[in-house]
Amino acid sequence: MKRIISVVGARPNFMKVAPIHRAFASAPQRWDHQIVHTGQHYDAAMSDAFFRDLEMPHPTFFLGVGGGTHTEQTAKVMLGFEKVCQEVQPDYVIVVGDVNSTIASAMVSVKLGIRTAHVEAGLRSFDRTMPEEINRLATDAIVDDLFVTEQSGLDHLTREGVDPSRVHMVGNTMIDSLHFARKRAEQSEIHERIGLQKGTYCLVTMHRPSNVDDPEQLRELIGVVGEVAVSMPVVFPVHPRTRKNIDAMGLAIPTAVTLLEPAGYIDFLALMTHARIVLTDSGGIQEETTALGVPCITARTSTERPITVTMGTNVLVHPSRAGILDAMGRFLAGDHPKGAVPPLWDGHAAERIVACVGTLLSAL
Repeated sequence: MKRIISVVGARPNFMKVAPIHRAFASAPQRWDHQIVHTGQHYDAAMSDAFFRDLEMPHPTFFLGVGGGTHTEQTAKVMLGFEKVCQEVQPDYVIVVGDVNSTIASAMVSVKLGIRTAHVEAGLRSFDRTMPEEINRLATDAIVDDLFVTEQSGLDHLTREGVDPSRVHMVGNTMIDSLHFARKRAEQSEIHERIGLQKGTYCLVTMHRPSNVDDPEQLRELIGVVGEVAVSMPVVFPVHPRTRKNIDAMGLAIPTAVTLLEPAGYIDFLALMTHARIVLTDSGGIQEETTALGVPCITARTSTERPITVTMGTNVLVHPSRAGILDAMGRFLAGDHPKGAVPPLWDGHAAERIVACVGTLLSAL
């Protein structure tokens, strides 16, 4: 039996690791798959909701690193994860996404000589002011195996000179979770609870530091959300970082906007599935709306997921009043990409990853 560790550190990681765990668990005689939760982003209620919604087991290890600067978080994860690796002696480590826990865990396992894979490899925004971009570049540079979600990932890794034998196009495990949870999302009562009619509203999420940490930028975005609410209902599940800044800056939320606490995965998927339009700065939501065929406006100057723009339902706009309202007007007039689902976003990416891991380890 091979011992595998997958690392999660923030909510998007849960959606990526849950289907991987189920795929390993389907052959318990062959795999001992354990989950390490670093606690980089941790709220007890929300973490419990996500593990429940995605039918994940509670982590074998919880490191509890909490907040702090990027350096502090990375160092705490490295110290904690080294102890886990020394105790478990895994045959393989899987890191996902682009958070600080991703690069920190990869540095530990690679230095310990443990074969390590990066799920969601090769994505690039080419914006090095984003901490996530540094994490992506550094992780891809040191791991052994790179599991890719879209063609741009293959192109970037080829351009960076990565040995093609280390690169594997497998699809998107985030979309695996979406397929897994969609039936339950249709049974969600979130719309009834908040008095929202399906197909009529704009769903808003904002959490990028570039959008919510600067007072003038956040004030402008809150104003834009209020203007959108004149045309249609707006529901805004508020990220803790955004909520903290709204309160600290004393910003008034327009009364026409329905503010929610961060939603669990099932309820949020229900809101996203039945939105008329989504306005976001999230990477994962660009992918999910493309898979769902829901029009998406991304308020950012770059995206590391270009297939959502070239093939999907996503439009990238300048995160300003003019940029967002111009796109919103076009979308409301029906001028938005209808999109298609990218190759291998079929709900079976995790199965391909596990099959690939089996082949790689058997060759050692």
